[in-house]
Amino acid sequence: MRTSLGVTAASIFASALLGGCSPSSGESAKTTPVRTASAQPAPRETPRQAAAQPCEPLETRDAQGADQRPAFAAQTRACRVRSDVAFDVQVVASGLAKPWAVEPLPDGSVLVSEKRGRLRIVSATGQIGGPIAGVPAVDAGGQGGLLDVALSPDFARDRTIFWSYTEPREGGNGTSVARGVLSTDRTRLEQVRVILRTRPTYDNNLHFGSRLAFGPDGKLYVTTGDRSARETRPQAQDPGSHLGKTLRINPDGSVPRDNPLVGRAGALPEIWSVGHRNIQAAAFDPQGGFWTIEHGTRGGDEVNLIQPGGNYGWPVAAYGVEYRGGPITSALGTAQTQRPGTEQPVYYWDPVIAPSGAQFYTGDAFPAWRNSLFVGGLASMRLVRLVIQNDRVTGEEHLLTDRRKRIRDVRQGPDGALYVVTDEDSAELWRIAPRR
Repeated sequence: MRTSLGVTAASIFASALLGGCSPSSGESAKTTPVRTASAQPAPRETPRQAAAQPCEPLETRDAQGADQRPAFAAQTRACRVRSDVAFDVQVVASGLAKPWAVEPLPDGSVLVSEKRGRLRIVSATGQIGGPIAGVPAVDAGGQGGLLDVALSPDFARDRTIFWSYTEPREGGNGTSVARGVLSTDRTRLEQVRVILRTRPTYDNNLHFGSRLAFGPDGKLYVTTGDRSARETRPQAQDPGSHLGKTLRINPDGSVPRDNPLVGRAGALPEIWSVGHRNIQAAAFDPQGGFWTIEHGTRGGDEVNLIQPGGNYGWPVAAYGVEYRGGPITSALGTAQTQRPGTEQPVYYWDPVIAPSGAQFYTGDAFPAWRNSLFVGGLASMRLVRLVIQNDRVTGEEHLLTDRRKRIRDVRQGPDGALYVVTDEDSAELWRIAPRR
């Protein structure tokens, strides 16, 4: 079992990169997953073929980064696994308008956010409720809008909901996080207030990140994107910018005193890790580890196990190539797949899956899937299941490929079923449950 995600002595950033110096400067301290000496990892599924033995990789297409090599065995193209689980996919509701997040409620209904600014409750029987009043205005162009939604860890008592959204601002927009209390009749949000406004403001409609996840420490973890512009790419390495980061705040928006950059001159204290491109999937594992899955360019979608103070490389360390072809570049130089002072991804896909939404499965409905990491695939139109052992991916399975739907989010409900929303103008809410 991992220890708390508090800061350790090794949780400092790579000073050469973050200080604006040449990205080829010397290596600085790095972090590694921390576990207690006596604890053992939770039981994990053994893949059909051991990773040390020859196996059938699931991905066999040519890589975009044809000359790139993984940093360690099984960092990409993991063994194909088949869980042989019999399940049914129930279409609970249809006609949702570009949903971005699904959040199961304790009574069996689910909250669904729609990018155009509407938050709805869908009943267990599929009745789609009217828009919940009180959601602030959103900038719904492109990738922006009303994005993720998360329940307070004490929702049964305080009825508090948190959500991320693209906030329209003077000079552009930015990722913001707000909280409010759901009224007893579930028709409106009360006591609404913005608890985080990322900066700087920028004027486009791309790469907002925006996944929310509460950790076992009770803190709210927020992901952001680099805003997908040449001029903003280097800000993923800038401690004075929220772009391209993971952030950690208290539920009231204040900054935890043990965040790694608290007290550092010129740094934003909410920052938890740096060097990210666009994180649209994040989840905590059963041992308390914080995992993110981010979009790469052509090749290079990444799975990362986040450490406080970790530098995950973008845009100076990355797999894949530019969309137009050729090496990934920025004002900081040409990216390498491995660079001193940066963390390697636990896993990467090349070609990409276009990840959005993630869930570690901990329920009883599917014992064979327990501890698996599920990731939604947009362009790949599938639900990806990763088998993880000792913080390494040892197997991969692709589900729901026959449905040919872009999957935006996946969450586990209190009944042990998986709830999925598709990414369409007239989208569906699915419930994945054991076949009867």
